[in-house]
Amino acid sequence: MQPTSRSPGGLQRISKAIATRRQFLGSIASASTAVLTRPMRAAEPPRKTATFAKAQIAITLDLEMSRNFPEWQNTNWDYEKGNLNQAAKDYAVAACRRVKKRGGVIHNFVVGQVFEQANVDWLKEIAQQGHPIGNHTYDHVYLLASSVEELQYRFRRAPWLLRDRSVPEVLRENIKLTNLALKERIGIEANGFRTPGGFAAGLSGREDIQQLILELGFDWVSCRYPAHADMEDLHGTESPPSQAAYDNILAAQSESQPFLYPTGLLEIPMSPVSDIGAFRTGRWKLEYFLQTIRSSVQWAIEHKAMFDFLAHNSCLGVVDPGFQAIDLICDLVDQSDGRAEIVGLDTIAKRSRQSLAE
Repeated sequence: MQPTSRSPGGLQRISKAIATRRQFLGSIASASTAVLTRPMRAAEPPRKTATFAKAQIAITLDLEMSRNFPEWQNTNWDYEKGNLNQAAKDYAVAACRRVKKRGGVIHNFVVGQVFEQANVDWLKEIAQQGHPIGNHTYDHVYLLASSVEELQYRFRRAPWLLRDRSVPEVLRENIKLTNLALKERIGIEANGFRTPGGFAAGLSGREDIQQLILELGFDWVSCRYPAHADMEDLHGTESPPSQAAYDNILAAQSESQPFLYPTGLLEIPMSPVSDIGAFRTGRWKLEYFLQTIRSSVQWAIEHKAMFDFLAHNSCLGVVDPGFQAIDLICDLVDQSDGRAEIVGLDTIAKRSRQSLAE
């Protein structure tokens, strides 16, 4: 069931929590946070994007806890994003098993705090099945922060954890620690890097952050989350999305294709709309979400393009316990007559570089 809160007191608490979050996030156009202002398309110069022999369909899970799930009043996860509950872990494992049986993989991105838990056998199983696991920073930090206060709720409540370090120093350590934790706890190297939150312009104009990611051993990043303008439907109305909303999401798919930054870092964008955008911000029903998935995957198949499904185990497991979204993606690929395949972002990265080099 989708979390709801209808009492006057509950609505007041929600409004207060939303206002606090908006103040903290500022102007972030984020895929994994509640974007309550109308997103605008950033003016960008034309860029070359990758093309493929067949549609590249990726199913990705950000392995973290999400505020408002499983109950709407849950906000404690902002401070402990990696303290996964059993339900979130079980959903991730079951989803990976399900896609594996269909001949595909799920590309997972893990918050390093997860490795402080006593048992990570569930994550070891995911790795042993061959599902890629990437770096999602240790504390779910905001990479475009201009001050340490913007980095993460945890640091605002416990600033002594920063130990007078600068923003670049904290970012570097957060990424590096997750690499180390992956190696020491489950014996694998991080497979790719995804920023917490998604940014409408990606890392354009932030060569400093691009260089940081490259220096830490990553040659691709999943960061850009294209704006889908005029999304009044994503403002908590709980009403069915308009046709304009569906059209805007579909139009954004062409802006969700891999490209190279000037530094040589490869960007693999996330495809709108995310589960958080639909179920937290929009308060959609599952059927609306499935409709956007169907049209977006079909578009990717028709155009031999990429579709990067962005979801969170702690959210999708609550709103879609029957795996309808994941099954739909697998079904559409199976019905494509070989014109599409489900692959990890690492495979997409390799093929994108080959395409962009031509």
